[in-house]
Amino acid sequence: MHRLAAPSLAPVINATGVVLHTNLGRAPLARAARQAIERIAAGYANLEYDVSAGTRGSRQALCRDLLVELTGAEDALVVNNAAGALLVALSALARDGEAIVSRGELVEIGGAFRVPDIMARSGAKLVEVGTTNRTHGRDYKAAITPNTRLLLKVHRSNFQVTGFTAEVTAGEVAALAREARVTSLYDLGSGLLLDLEPWGLRGEPTITEALASGVDAVVFSGDKLLGGPQAGILVGSRTAIEACRTDPIARAVRSDKLTLAALEATLALYRDPETSRREIPVLRMLTADVAQLRRDAEALQKGVGEDCDVIEGESEVGGGSFPGAKLKTWLLRLKPTGLAPTAVAERLRAGNPPIVPRIADDHVLLDPRTIFPDQLDTVARAVRAALDG
Repeated sequence: MHRLAAPSLAPVINATGVVLHTNLGRAPLARAARQAIERIAAGYANLEYDVSAGTRGSRQALCRDLLVELTGAEDALVVNNAAGALLVALSALARDGEAIVSRGELVEIGGAFRVPDIMARSGAKLVEVGTTNRTHGRDYKAAITPNTRLLLKVHRSNFQVTGFTAEVTAGEVAALAREARVTSLYDLGSGLLLDLEPWGLRGEPTITEALASGVDAVVFSGDKLLGGPQAGILVGSRTAIEACRTDPIARAVRSDKLTLAALEATLALYRDPETSRREIPVLRMLTADVAQLRRDAEALQKGVGEDCDVIEGESEVGGGSFPGAKLKTWLLRLKPTGLAPTAVAERLRAGNPPIVPRIADDHVLLDPRTIFPDQLDTVARAVRAALDG
C-alpha cells in the first residue's frame, strides 16, 4: 500500500557523470527557477492578462523581451518542446511547399523521433540533397524549384560524421535562401547561450552565432545546455517568428505558466555570464574545477570507508550536446568482495532516494560531477549500506 501511495515521479541522485541525462530529466533547475515555479503555482497569475490595461494579454510575450535581449534576435516564441517548435516552424514557413535539407542532417532524436517524420506532419514536402557524408551548396541550388519554401539546416548535436566529409554552413544556407527568396531555418538543438570553449568544450555553436549566420529563424531546446525547463524556443526575424506565432499548431504546443516562469527566471541569470555559470546547475557542472571534483571523490571515499578507491575518469555532457566530448573527472570506484557490480548498482537504485551509478570495467563508479554538494553525505551512507548488504 505504501508503494502504491508513493508518487511515481520521484527524485533520484545522478551519480553517472552524464550532466544532461535524458532518462533522468535532463537539466536540474536553478534555485531562481524553482522559486519562480513555487511563486506562480501557488495562486493566480497574469498569464494572459494585461494588468495595466485590464484586458486580455498574451502568454507569448512573457519571455520574448529577455530572449531578444540575450540573443540579438528581432523576435522570439516559446512553445512546449523543441520538436514542437520545429513542427510549428515547418508548418508556418513551408506547409504545402518544399523544404530542402542535407541528407546527412536528417537526424533521429531520442524515442525514435526523426526529422523527416516531423516534416511530414507539418505538411512540408521533404527534399533531400547531397549524400550522407558530403553535401555542397550546389546541391541545394540544383534542388530549388518554384515550389521551394524553406532551406533547413540541422545541427548534428547528437552524433559526429568524420573522415571524407563536407557540409554547407548555416551562413551558406542563409545566403542561398536569400538568393532564392525563400526562408532559412536552423535547427540548433541544444541551445547554448554561454560559450564553453574556455572550459574545453568546442564545436557547439551558440545561439548568437547561429543568428549571426544570417538565417531567418533558429530552433533550440530550453532544458539542455540552456539549463532551464523543457521548452522549444524560436528566435529570428519578425516576419518568420510572427508567421510561427499565428500558426494553429503554435496553440496546440503552447507552454504553461510554470514553464514560462522557470524559463524567464533562468534567462534572467544570463544577463551576467558569471552569475549564470555559478547559479545554473548544468553550467556549474560542465565548468566544475577538476581539483574540486577530486576533493569531492575523496570525501565520498572517506565517508564510505573500505572497499573503494578514487581514480581518474571522464564525464559526458549528454542530452544530444557536444557529441564525443569528454570531461576530466575523478571517480569513486567500488571494490566489494564477493558482490557483483550489478548487485551493488541494484541496491543503490533501491534506496531512498535512488542513486543511479554507472558500471564500467566490471566496477560500479560514482562521478561527483553530477552529485550535488549537499548529497555527498547521503551518497556515502547509501554506498556503505549497499556494500554491507
